[in-house]
Amino acid sequence: MNKKVYAFMLLLFTAITVYGQNNVIDEVVWVVGDEAILKSEVENERLNAQYEGRRIDGDPYCVIPEQMAIQKLFLHQAELDSIEVSEQEVISMVERRTNMMIENIGTKEKMEEYFNKSMSQIREMLRENERESQTVRKMQQSLIGEIKIVPAEVRRYFKDLPADSIPFIPTQVEVQIITMEPKIPQSEIDRVKQTLRDYTQKITSGEMPFSVLARLYSEDEGSARRGGELGFMDKAQLVPEYANVAFNLSDPNKVSKIVESEFGYHIIQLIEKRGDRINTRHILLKPKVDEKELEASLVRLDSIAKEIRNEKFTFDDAATYISQDKDTRANHGLMANQETGTARFEMAQLAQSSQEVAKVIEKMHVGEISDPFVMINNKGKEVCAIVKLKSRIEGHKATITEDYQRLKAIVMEKRSNEILDKWIREKLKTTYVRINEKWRNCEFKYPGWIKE
Repeated sequence: MNKKVYAFMLLLFTAITVYGQNNVIDEVVWVVGDEAILKSEVENERLNAQYEGRRIDGDPYCVIPEQMAIQKLFLHQAELDSIEVSEQEVISMVERRTNMMIENIGTKEKMEEYFNKSMSQIREMLRENERESQTVRKMQQSLIGEIKIVPAEVRRYFKDLPADSIPFIPTQVEVQIITMEPKIPQSEIDRVKQTLRDYTQKITSGEMPFSVLARLYSEDEGSARRGGELGFMDKAQLVPEYANVAFNLSDPNKVSKIVESEFGYHIIQLIEKRGDRINTRHILLKPKVDEKELEASLVRLDSIAKEIRNEKFTFDDAATYISQDKDTRANHGLMANQETGTARFEMAQLAQSSQEVAKVIEKMHVGEISDPFVMINNKGKEVCAIVKLKSRIEGHKATITEDYQRLKAIVMEKRSNEILDKWIREKLKTTYVRINEKWRNCEFKYPGWIKE
C-alpha cells in the first residue's frame, strides 16, 4: 500500500468528532482495502435487522462488521470486473422493504422517530444498502458460475444426513387466481392525459423543470424522489411501450408524447445515451378506479365464483378465458413463485408476492374458492380477484420423493458456499485490513482479519 494512503488509513481510526459539544458522534471501526466501516453503519444495520426480523447469530458488534467487511471484498472485486445492477430492481426492492418496515413498526412517523431520520433519508440508506447487496449477489454468482448437481449427489447427501439434521419444510401452498381490472371511464383517461399535456407545456415553456414536476406529481414513488430519473437501462429492462419511445428520443430538452403502458400513462425526457443503454426521467400518472366500476367487478367475480362452485365451469377454464392476469392465465391461473421457479409458496413468500392474497389464502381449505376482494397487482394497479387454494402441503421433515427440488437447492447452496468460502480466504491474504482495538475481541468466522 502507498505510504500516504497507509498514513491516511491510520488517521481514519481517530474518532470523527463534532467540536460544538466535544462529543464523539462516530468512529471508524474497520478498514478493508481503502474502504472504512463506521460505527454508525454497524448500528444502522443492527436496527434494520431488528425490524426486518433477521436473526443475528452472535454478538451483533462482531458479526455485523465482519459481514460488512466481506461485502466490501465482493464490492471491490465487482468494481474490478465492472459488475452493474439494474436501478429499477433496486428501487422495487427498496419499496418492498420500506413498506414491510412501516407495517412492522406501525407508522411512517414511528419509523422516522426510531431511526432518527426522515423518510427520504431512510429510503436513501435502504437504496444504497440494496444496490450494494444486489451487486454482491451478482458478483458471487459470477464467482460461482454454473453448478451442475446430479440426482445421485442429492440422494447421497440426504442418505448421509443425521436424523436430527434433516431440514424441516414449512407449510407450502399452490394458489390459482382470477383477476378483473375495473373499467376506467374515458373521462378519467382524458383527465390524466390533459394533466400530462399541462405538465409538458410547463416544461417546454420553462415555467417548471421536468424533475420538479416529477418529484411533486409522479406516481412512480421510486423514481419521483430522484426527479423521475430511472438510471441507465437497456431495452430489455423497460416495458416495450416505454422503450420504443424512449430510445427514439434524441433531444434532452424535449418531452415525449404521452405513452400508455401497463403501469399507466407517462411522459418521458431523455437524460443521456450510452451505447445500448439509456437514462431517462419520466412522470407516471395512473387513472383512478371509479368506485361504481370497482363494485361492478366485485359483483361479476362473485357470480363467476358461484358458477364455479355450482360446477357450471371450472376454475381452470375461468382463469384461462376470463382472467385479465396475463402472467397466470396461460397456466390456468396458477401463480408462480419467482424465488423458486415453482408454483409452491411458503406463506412468507406468498406475502412478499401479494399480502392481500396471503391473508385470504391463510384461512382457506384446499379446493375452496374465495369471495372477491380488492388487491394491488405487481403493476401497482387496483384490481379485483378471486383465488382458489389448489393444494397445501403441511410442514414436515424433508423426504427425497416429496422435496427433491428443495434438497437439490440445499446441495447447490452448500457447493456455492464452499466456493465463496475458499475465495474469501484467498482474498484476505492480499487485502489490507485494520480493526479498531476496541472491536477486536471477537470470535470471527474467518481467521485472517487480524494481521499482526
